[in-house]
Amino acid sequence: MQPTNSAFTGNQATDALTEDKVSEIKLALRKEPEVQQLAHSIDERDQIQILEFGKEPAVQISRFSDQILNNMRTTKVEDSGELLKQLGRIMDKFDKKDFEQTSKGFFGKLFKKSEKMMEKLFGKYQSMGQEIDKVYVEISKYQTEMVDSTTMLDEMYEQNYQYYLTLEKYAVAGQVKSDDLKQNMLPQLESKALAGDQLAGMQLDTLRNAIELLDQRVYDLEMAKMVALQTAPQIRLLQRGNTKLIGKINSAFVTTIPIFKNGLIQAVAAKRQKLVADSMSELDRRTNEMLVRNAQNISQQSVDIARLAGAPSIKIETIEESWNIIMKGMQETKSIEEENKRLRAEGTKKLEQLQNNFKQMKLKG
Repeated sequence: MQPTNSAFTGNQATDALTEDKVSEIKLALRKEPEVQQLAHSIDERDQIQILEFGKEPAVQISRFSDQILNNMRTTKVEDSGELLKQLGRIMDKFDKKDFEQTSKGFFGKLFKKSEKMMEKLFGKYQSMGQEIDKVYVEISKYQTEMVDSTTMLDEMYEQNYQYYLTLEKYAVAGQVKSDDLKQNMLPQLESKALAGDQLAGMQLDTLRNAIELLDQRVYDLEMAKMVALQTAPQIRLLQRGNTKLIGKINSAFVTTIPIFKNGLIQAVAAKRQKLVADSMSELDRRTNEMLVRNAQNISQQSVDIARLAGAPSIKIETIEESWNIIMKGMQETKSIEEENKRLRAEGTKKLEQLQNNFKQMKLKG
């Protein structure tokens, strides 16, 4: 018979399984008709039935713990470290000096080389933008995987809670049956046996053995239940670590990288316009030496063009700030990942120890 968990669903499944809550659940379950029916289904004369009482949910929780351990071992948190290193190498190519103002004499000396210099600068940041795009795609995939992992962990937490409730029902039902036997049948048989009833004496020995087996079975179910109880906080720790990573990845990378990349594109375009405008101004100045009168109007127009073209839509400070956010995000994400690794290692070790203890108890039982 597989019990349902209709009495404890919804928001209760998301609450922490504290000691007080466990006591409340036990008291409430003793009054449930379903638990009473489970207790009545136990035949104290059938030792095999007693030994296998609650076997199915106990096996399920053991397999479920193995599933959580496997999830810990196959996590891709470590894979993000290489992404951060790759992004760090790309970001190191950014140089604020590439976009600073240059002295006027510079353009006079390098008038013929300005176009080549601009192409070199454009090529550098175009290549940098393409590399950032590749990392951005991988980071976005990683964020999606982390969101999926967090959703899966939430489902696992709910499933773990349902396993716990099922085990609790079997354990409570076994205890109810044991209490009933001790309070009702045992005293009656003891009285008859003392009165010299030999049949009652034989039945008394059988009943005492059944009660002992039932109490041992309840203890085994309690141990299996503790595995589920202690697995719950481990799942929440994994979720909390994932949530921190998702938030950091979104704020430092997914949101900021496109801003930084667009800023680079506009800054390079503004730099090119400035070089062209300054080159035009220099050419006009030399022409004015030969054509003084006509050069006055041309010079004024050139200055206006230079001023108009020299005002970028995005300030270099904005790009620098985006760069700082990304670099800081990489450092903070690395710290979070190190903490997650530590928590996963501790959780894995703890669950493996619980599994070993549970299996040892099963072997002894």
